[in-house]
Formats: sequence, structure tokens, C-alpha cells
Amino acid sequence: MRCANIIGTRFTFTNPYHIDTNQPLIIVANHQSLHDIYPLTWYMRKYHPKFISKIELGKGIPSVSYNLRHGGAALIDRKNPRQSLPELMKFGEYIETNKRAAVIFPEGTRSKNGEPKPFQTKGLEILFKKVPSALIVPISINNSWKMLKYGKFPMGLGTHITFTVHKPIKLSTFVLDKDTLINNIETVIKEHIHP
Repeated sequence: MRCANIIGTRFTFTNPYHIDTNQPLIIVANHQSLHDIYPLTWYMRKYHPKFISKIELGKGIPSVSYNLRHGGAALIDRKNPRQSLPELMKFGEYIETNKRAAVIFPEGTRSKNGEPKPFQTKGLEILFKKVPSALIVPISINNSWKMLKYGKFPMGLGTHITFTVHKPIKLSTFVLDKDTLINNIETVIKEHIHP
């Protein structure tokens, strides 16, 4: 984050809610760029966030790949359900047992212009099943796509990236079906995205 500050990037993380650390979390957010990840890691650090990532990121990126492979992340092959589904189930069990925070970007891939993509529900459904005591924390991310609007070089200057935490939902107290829950989460996140 301090490196990003050098090019005028500012970060605002707004969380008016008290979230206990003695429970597993499922953090659900939209995805605009790689610059979503390190601020989430920093601002949510006391919850020990673990990411669901595509398997390709597990190799070749200094520090990042090592952390994904050894830090409790789920590395999934999006083209291979026989690999990804068991990996997600194992990841969910780890989150439930160790009371960590699972971070999932249900769009499946990042939005390159800030316009949100439709949520893919399979990963969320598995986490809901495997982390039944979770508190769901929806977060809207704005403007991180502007860091890469010209590609990797030059990086966007003076970007103000914002993170807005919405009212957490205790999974065990949600009485409606899971499809309704996912739709509600998607709606609240997208209502606060400003492309």
C-alpha cells in the first residue's frame, strides 16, 4: 500500500460495524483488479483473510505465489470441477475449523472497467454449506480498476480506491433460501459500485 501511495493512490476503508474475531467470516466482494487484494489483506488482517484464487497464480509471482501456496488459500482450476470442488470444500472446512476469513470474488474474474459482472453462485453455495457458523461480510470496492486502465504501465495516478463494508449477515439466522441470500448480497454490493 505504501508503494501505491508513491503514485498518489489513496485508500479509504469504511466499516461502521463491530465484527468479532472469534468466528469464521465469508467476505464477499466485487473484483476490479489485483489492487483489491492487498488492502483487503491489510484492513481485515485481524481476521486472517484467506483467498480463493485461480491456480495459475500459485506459480511465478514472487511472494504472492508462495503466500497462496502456503498461507491457507484455495487454488482452483476454474476449467476443472473435479479439482476445484474438492479444493473449495477442503478450504471451507479449514475456515470453519480455524475461524478464519474466506475472501471470495463471485464474479469469477475481475471487471476491467468497473462494471460489475454477474455473480457465479457455486463457490458461495459450497462455502455456505461448509462454513455454517460464518458471518457473511459484503464489501463494495470502487476505483481499483483505474490502477490498470492503461495496462501494467503506466499505472493510473492519483486513484482513490474505496472499500465499503455493508451490514454483516449471520448465515445461521438467514431463514430464506440460499439463492435469495446470494441475490441480496449481490444487490447490496452492486448498489454501491460507481463505475
